[in-house]
Amino acid sequence: MCAQLLSTQPYKGTRDFYPEDMQLRNWFFGRISEALRLASFEEYNAPMIESLDIYIAKSGEEIAKEQTYNFVDRGGRTLAIRPEMTPSVARMVAAKMGELNFPLKWFSIPNMYRYERPQRGRLREFWQLNVDIFGCDGYEADLDVIESAILVLRSFNADETMFKVHINNRRFFNDVISAICGTDADNSKKVSKIVDKRNKISREAYEKELAELGISSAQIEKIDALYSMDVKSACALCPDSIGANELLSLFDMLEKTDLLKYCVFDFGIIRGLDYYTGTVFEVFDESPENNRAMFGGGRYDNLVGMFAKNAKISGVGYGMGDVTLENFLVTHGLVPDLYAKEVRVLVARFDDVPYENYISVVASLRNAGIPASLYLGSKKFGKQIDYAVKGHYSHVLIMGGSELEAGIAKIKDLNSREEIAVAISDIPSVLK
Repeated sequence: MCAQLLSTQPYKGTRDFYPEDMQLRNWFFGRISEALRLASFEEYNAPMIESLDIYIAKSGEEIAKEQTYNFVDRGGRTLAIRPEMTPSVARMVAAKMGELNFPLKWFSIPNMYRYERPQRGRLREFWQLNVDIFGCDGYEADLDVIESAILVLRSFNADETMFKVHINNRRFFNDVISAICGTDADNSKKVSKIVDKRNKISREAYEKELAELGISSAQIEKIDALYSMDVKSACALCPDSIGANELLSLFDMLEKTDLLKYCVFDFGIIRGLDYYTGTVFEVFDESPENNRAMFGGGRYDNLVGMFAKNAKISGVGYGMGDVTLENFLVTHGLVPDLYAKEVRVLVARFDDVPYENYISVVASLRNAGIPASLYLGSKKFGKQIDYAVKGHYSHVLIMGGSELEAGIAKIKDLNSREEIAVAISDIPSVLK
């Protein structure tokens, strides 16, 4: 009997990346990296395996253990495959606080694993862009981070009709809720949890959960009114709030720098994680086909303190997953034909030409920075052309015995189907 064959499917919630998939991924990672380097962000990385404790400290034991792939190693240490990058970068900053040149502007695009139910835009293994600024307490860092998110999307030719950055402030939220409802800090946090899921539950459930916190119908109406207010009207309700002043300063500068067309005030943006302390934002796809929050972030001033006593290093940043970015680019038709402009040459092979002559031609092309490959094998010329077309080669170089004797080669453009004859020594310069 034959042994049972193993499955060809990848683990649930993960993906195989065939060459064409890698071409797409490398293209948009390259665009992202270039946009952020232009904005003077520097790239970093960290180990894929971290102590489970850093995720427990950030998110709580239940969430950390449920959403991570965790295990005990042979030394008895409880470890986790990273589900996010923020605790790692906070650890790195705390480790070299005295040596680093603040403010820091860092980014990374690592792969991560999170144990959750796979769905559109969310997988168990994913790559995530992480952008952070450490060591700037003012709204200027909030502005810089939001501008970087806009720059990244604009680098793919996205415009203000395709996405919007929805902005709020946790300090302002807590202050205005306290002013309306008379709640303390703990109850304001409980209200924020309900507001954060407002669009995911029924209106009846929303009002019921607020009522259970002692929020009256009149107070709920006042909260509801905030969802349709502009930033100036909302902040006027709580003018002494530090968060309100942060919002007003941020929106004033967004307007002066012509970035306001990409942004909107949205009181419903909370970002459910408790460590956010100031500005929070989410970037929404405006397409009716994919109308959803793509990614978000905010200010988390107290996170580095998990690793260093009395550390007071402010932080603001965001994370954007590769799956949601790809969905956005495809939905808006922003993915170009990645092979269209690339010169890539297949050198066809014939039996009446010495092998070393072909190797020499291929080497001259590569030395000139032109991707090139000699056809492997000895199939008929027609099969070699088929191979070149399917392999996304732009040109086929044809040099049989008669061409070699004449000191020439023919270059066939597979897009235009035109064919020209050139001197062998001129091949690299002609293809350049």
